[in-house]
Amino acid sequence: MLRKIVLISIPLFLSIQFIYAGPPYDTDDPQPVDFRHWEIYWSSVGLRNSYVTMGTLPHLEVNYGAIPNVQLHIIAPLSYYKVKEGKTNYGYGDTEIGVKYRFINKDSGNFEVGIFPIVEVPTGNSNENLGNGKVQVYLPLWIQETIGKWSTYGGGGYWINPGKGNKNYEYIGWQAQYQFVKSVSIGAEIYDVTASQVGGSNDFRFRIGSIIDFNDHNHLLFSIGRSISGDVNLQWYFGYQITF
Repeated sequence: MLRKIVLISIPLFLSIQFIYAGPPYDTDDPQPVDFRHWEIYWSSVGLRNSYVTMGTLPHLEVNYGAIPNVQLHIIAPLSYYKVKEGKTNYGYGDTEIGVKYRFINKDSGNFEVGIFPIVEVPTGNSNENLGNGKVQVYLPLWIQETIGKWSTYGGGGYWINPGKGNKNYEYIGWQAQYQFVKSVSIGAEIYDVTASQVGGSNDFRFRIGSIIDFNDHNHLLFSIGRSISGDVNLQWYFGYQITF
């Protein structure tokens, strides 16, 4: 009976997609890295339901301000996939590449709008559930407003998700963040992900998190959340960021 439950839960859980987005949140913002500046993250993300745990341990994310208002982006993950009371698969996952472009308020004003198309390259072993097995494309639009110590941003996008049993799906979400003190911000987000597999269902989630700035170059980011309506009973992000 346990084996049957696990086998049923795996395709349902595979419909829950990782969305690296704007660390430590799933919802992203339109603000690119400044021209000729770098962001480097060593991070781990994960999520689980009653029978499966999956994530990265760790992944490397690099963002670079190639030209004004344009950011180049890559994520290289070491991924794991574990069924309860089963073995853990571990290895290189799917590589993510993208370009963020802010086209409204390019002078970093209070109101900003940008796009961030992303391609997931199937470099992971799909037979071990470490990758999708097909090229995926994400086409989002992000909006941000900053007022004093408050910033809020969100938007949504469309995932092109080929493969047997898969279907294209949408993401929509919003985040609010408060600069609690000069070096610490706290935030929360809610978002909805439509089904990415035939026969799947929407996943409505929330997340709370914080960013701690040790100085201008070193930062700690973390968050935790779960589904309000869906299969995820725990999700997390923990990362260390270097900026220069």
